[in-house]
Amino acid sequence: MLYYLYEYLSSHGIHVPGMNLFKYISFRAAMAVLFSLIIAMAYGKRIINFLRRRQMGELVRDLGLEGQKQKEGTPTMGGLIIILATIIPVLLFTRITNVYIILLIISVLWMGAIGFLDDYLKKVKKNKDGLSGKFKVIGQVGLGLIVGVTMYFHPDVEVKRKYADATVINRNNVEQNFMPDEKIPVSTVPFTKNNEFDYSGILFWMDDAKAHEWAWIVFIPIVIFIVTAVSNGANITDGIDGLAAGTSTVILLTLAFFAYVSGNMIFADYLNIMFLPHMGETTIFALALVGAVIGFFWYNTYPAQIFMGDTGSLMLGGVIAVLAIILRKELLIPVLCGVFLIENLSVILQVMVFKYRKKKYGLEYAQNNRLFKMSPLHHHYQKEGFHESKIVNRMIIVGVMLAIICLITLKTR
Repeated sequence: MLYYLYEYLSSHGIHVPGMNLFKYISFRAAMAVLFSLIIAMAYGKRIINFLRRRQMGELVRDLGLEGQKQKEGTPTMGGLIIILATIIPVLLFTRITNVYIILLIISVLWMGAIGFLDDYLKKVKKNKDGLSGKFKVIGQVGLGLIVGVTMYFHPDVEVKRKYADATVINRNNVEQNFMPDEKIPVSTVPFTKNNEFDYSGILFWMDDAKAHEWAWIVFIPIVIFIVTAVSNGANITDGIDGLAAGTSTVILLTLAFFAYVSGNMIFADYLNIMFLPHMGETTIFALALVGAVIGFFWYNTYPAQIFMGDTGSLMLGGVIAVLAIILRKELLIPVLCGVFLIENLSVILQVMVFKYRKKKYGLEYAQNNRLFKMSPLHHHYQKEGFHESKIVNRMIIVGVMLAIICLITLKTR
């Protein structure tokens, strides 16, 4: 809104000292992260006290983990802090008519509502199972459908690719190095020389015109799968104090950097990557979310004063997936969200190995010879005797290493 105020005042010849700073994405992004951090830290304690008064405490199942029962009664639904601290700066500092900002705001509210309903049923209605798994999946699929259809059909969602023989002449003429705007379902393939993947290529049996006409049949289901998978991955990772918040911060910072360079033609030209028109605004959104998560992290570090709950974890995973998709970086997700992936795989492998050993050797053998002492993986390390803080810190370090690998892909092709 403040950007539009600046435009209105400028168009009427009214010059307020310092107001012209709002035309710069870098300034608005810095203000957004600062505001979100202040909001989360200032109002976080009030929200915690409110939830405690409403008896929104966590009911902890006894899994035999050290210090587990002491967490009984800790308020959950902490995702409300993140949502509040994100939405306000986004409304203040972004161009909210931007298609990507609209899509990201919808993602926050959509997935936040699904998570909130799950937490509400558990804590208020005393339904220990919360929202049925099939309804969560329906919600995730619904968001994926919205994102997929918007990305494929919306007229403002376009890319500019570089000419193969493009050469930089000067900063004012870099646009001549790029092809005209194209509306194509293309993504970035990491670690390859010609690193653009067109989803229409999957329909190899069709001619090019037909393949581009029908590529949505492939693109939209893949988007739905990515949104569902990453959202669930973040949800599973949210198991010990600070883990989901810490790893998500690293991921979001990386995506914010990608948003900035992809939405700036000069950087896109220098790095020899696709230029994504109107994408720079998502840098502001991503950094606002970073500030909100860090502010929440203030209260969520061990010993946690509040838990994220599904309100926060489902929302974070969904938004991370949507950010990666709109940035054409969805093929980097297995690396960038490697911690989420490992946590997910640990659960899948635990179940598969248990079922196999039960069928081949019997129930008692399967129970006594599990692949992990407990899944997800962070609980396995707890069973091994590692303190929560050590597990979280080391997984954040792993997340930083994976983020660096993703950044390296900008030049290693």
